[in-house]
Amino acid sequence: MSVSFCAAKDRGWILTAAILASALGFIDGSVVAIAMPAMRAGLGASLTGAQWISAGYLLALSSLVLTGGAMSDRFGVARVFGLGIVVFMLASMACAVAPSTTTMIASRMVQGLGAGLMVPGSMTIIARAYPPEDRGRALGIWAAAASASTVAGPILGGLVLSSGPDWVWRLIFAINLPVGGFALWILWTRTQPDPGRPGTAVDVVGAGLACASLALMALGLTERPWGIALAGLALFVAFILWEMRTQAPMVRLALFGNRRFVAANLVTLFLWFALAAVLFFLPMTAVTAWRARGIEVTAVLLPLGVLIGIVSAPAGRMADRVGPWPMIAAGALLVAVADAGLALAAPVADMWRHILPLMALMGTGMALVVAPLSAGVMAAANEDEQGAASGINNAVARVANLVAVALMGGVAAAAYARAGGRTSFAATDVIAPAHLAATASGFAAVAWIAAAAALVAALIAAAQLHRRV
Repeated sequence: MSVSFCAAKDRGWILTAAILASALGFIDGSVVAIAMPAMRAGLGASLTGAQWISAGYLLALSSLVLTGGAMSDRFGVARVFGLGIVVFMLASMACAVAPSTTTMIASRMVQGLGAGLMVPGSMTIIARAYPPEDRGRALGIWAAAASASTVAGPILGGLVLSSGPDWVWRLIFAINLPVGGFALWILWTRTQPDPGRPGTAVDVVGAGLACASLALMALGLTERPWGIALAGLALFVAFILWEMRTQAPMVRLALFGNRRFVAANLVTLFLWFALAAVLFFLPMTAVTAWRARGIEVTAVLLPLGVLIGIVSAPAGRMADRVGPWPMIAAGALLVAVADAGLALAAPVADMWRHILPLMALMGTGMALVVAPLSAGVMAAANEDEQGAASGINNAVARVANLVAVALMGGVAAAAYARAGGRTSFAATDVIAPAHLAATASGFAAVAWIAAAAALVAALIAAAQLHRRV
């Protein structure tokens, strides 16, 4: 199959296309967090609007990431992967010229749809292009490049945002066009015709139920009409019931009969919730309350990505010797300590003596978790179910991000009001000392909850310490 997908001499080109497409999603996610204060000012967005700019993307991505793999089987991996890139590029153009918060949210949701087709396709086209004996090395190069792009995004974004006019944040979306265009050119010129498998079923009903349930729950958590959130929960139950009955489910529920698999996904849920909550609200707090520049925020976030890139491989090798769970428990505990430190440091607002070392500690903790957790997920599944297991774990991480962004806005706003704030959390046009102090209090409340979530992840992992795999 790999021979018919592309010529052997073109495998490097296919790997390049996978790396570029992945970089589009990774960089866009990390840069938007840095650019959010400037975007709020340029679009006149409220805190709720800012949440939806991020949550809209995550909602669409979370809903499609499981279906994307089945669509690739049905219609051809190169075709679906390329469609994802095209959708992502068109949505990026709309984001770059968005005149209002509503338009930006809609454009970001379409971006998420494109990413939902690209994310599963990135690894799939590598698997199709490379024979089994070379596939691990290619996937390793892809993973290293993904880490590098995650690190490069905030650096480039911070430099651009700190050196340009007020509208320069729009360029972070425009840069997607040449990158995506080059990846498309590779696909069009270096792959063989791929008709897919016409008889393969795609769980359209499951995708619709998943999207609707996540949308209603995100709306309820963000706007706080709890009846809507409960309606979303009811649709999620309907989604589970449908997956139990359909012949081609998005989610293989039998996997959840494995306790190790459940534990790995619970760790993912709580730990990625903690990470997303801090990374979404920290840049806004730093710029609006601590009066930091964009490049300073970039600098303090840098250790997170660098340490994940450097330490993940040794942590994976250590997990092979001692098992994944000790590494996961230790890493999650370090993240919990770092989050608690951020909560305590919020009123001091010392970017270099407090925030930077704490982000380095968080990066070390996450680096100890990433590779062992992936190994734990794979070890918990049979060989013929590892693709589904990976897809489920990826979707859990995306849902954790979505819930964190949607839920923590209310927490930050409530803590801001209790601390005496008179406008809104992290408002960009207020410099009154009381507002700045109240914004820091709002972030501290978010960080404390993130610390608790990371601690729960550590405890779940610790409960598995007697299991080597």
